[in-house]
Amino acid sequence: MKAEKDLLIYAKLKFSSYLYSMNDSHFKAVEEDDAEFYVYNVLTGDVTTDIHHHSSAQLVYAEGGIVHVFTDLKHWYLPARCFMWIPAGTPHYIFSTSPKVDLYNFYFKKEENESGFFDEINIYSVSHLLREMILYTKDWDGKITKNDGAKYYFLKALKGILPEKRDKKLAFPVQHPFPKDETLLKIAKYIHSNLEKPLTIESTAKEFGMSTRTLSRKFKEILGMNYVRFLRALRITRSLELMLEGKYNMYEIAMMVGYNSLSSFSNIFKKVIGVPPTEYQQKLKGDR
Repeated sequence: MKAEKDLLIYAKLKFSSYLYSMNDSHFKAVEEDDAEFYVYNVLTGDVTTDIHHHSSAQLVYAEGGIVHVFTDLKHWYLPARCFMWIPAGTPHYIFSTSPKVDLYNFYFKKEENESGFFDEINIYSVSHLLREMILYTKDWDGKITKNDGAKYYFLKALKGILPEKRDKKLAFPVQHPFPKDETLLKIAKYIHSNLEKPLTIESTAKEFGMSTRTLSRKFKEILGMNYVRFLRALRITRSLELMLEGKYNMYEIAMMVGYNSLSSFSNIFKKVIGVPPTEYQQKLKGDR
């Protein structure tokens, strides 16, 4: 599939090495008929998977870092303390370069008369109850059937409360389409590697030997969004990753992602995320 090829190209352009890969045996086990539930938790190190899809829906929960999820339409950012629901049959690719991220994966066979919630791909912040239930499965691994008794009914309950025990507000509204055009793929890599620079559309267009008008048109026609919005998404996402590292103060983070003042960074951050960066960082610290 061309979409799957595009996903792989973009991911390889952005990041060159990964330490962990989900192997084929796990994907095959998820597909087994008696595997109504399957648990696969990755609790240390960087994370990556090949592009894949499966007949089970997937719940992905991140604890301690940001996870990148590519689908055929969007590049999603899954921050810590949030979960992503991926409906069955959706091609996707997952990776993280956060220093430490715990990734909890739950696979659920489709049931009759499920609510519309289970047909929609989206990201949500978790309630306290849902987080505690997810963390309770830390040492679980593999398929769960009715023969597993308590574990089986626990996962059945976990799935059942998902539509109610999620935060109603989308946790991280910075999703955007990934570039399918080869030139835009190169530009995305360039932007990601130079976020501390001004990166005006004029300077980026000049870097790639094209007119500002041509570059602007490419973004609008291929991504359906303008250059400024795409740049802003990458900058805010990078700032969240830096917050999670816990090594820098807010002023340093603002400079590292290309803002010339803390106030301008704070204003944009609040516009995108919904709360000031200092408040978001305090929430991260409080959740650890």
